Amino acid sequence: MAAEATVTIPSETFPLGTVFEAFPGVEVEIERVVPSADVIIPYFWVRGVATDDIEAAFSEHPGVKDIRLIDSVEDTYLLRVEWEPEYVGILTTLTETGVVLIEAVGTDEQWTFDIRGDRRDDIAAFLRLCREREIPVSLAVLHALTPVETATKAVLTDAQQEALELAYERGYFETPRQVTTEDLGEELGISSQAAGARLRRGTRSLLERTLSALKGESSGS
Repeated sequence: MAAEATVTIPSETFPLGTVFEAFPGVEVEIERVVPSADVIIPYFWVRGVATDDIEAAFSEHPGVKDIRLIDSVEDTYLLRVEWEPEYVGILTTLTETGVVLIEAVGTDEQWTFDIRGDRRDDIAAFLRLCREREIPVSLAVLHALTPVETATKAVLTDAQQEALELAYERGYFETPRQVTTEDLGEELGISSQAAGARLRRGTRSLLERTLSALKGESSGS
């Protein structure tokens, strides 16, 4: 049965964590990693900072070959990173064990990876290989997915669902808003930027699923 897990690593142990040295308040979100042959080139977002040279904010790291700015809107940047092929880290370990990266978010405190394996043994193999490679991964959550959960998890991660539920309960979606993302972040134990990002990603995922379902109903009628 498929299994999903949430693992964390200290922020400084992941190559992209070097940005927190210059901008400790930013949030970094990695797009889903789709490996091509032996090359992993993920896109990632940096939110919560305004600078004319975001690439320079990432200091040199043995795992990073190149970082390029793709697009930017105000204080949000889309970048692409090319890894050194010889570097062995958490992303290459995921690829080698066949475990899928659902989402990865980094702050100056830690990186959080939501991952999924076809079987629980796949997650165990990933964790075992991380230990062998001395990658300091900590397991936060692990559970098997039922058919109903699998459909739900395809829409929201646990973190996104928690943020959306709290925002709804606290009146974030009311007019005027009863709380701010800073208030929500304090309750969730994350930064204001991270709380806002979780709400955006969760809302986007729900809209995509809802609009897709409506489109399907329309075409079938």
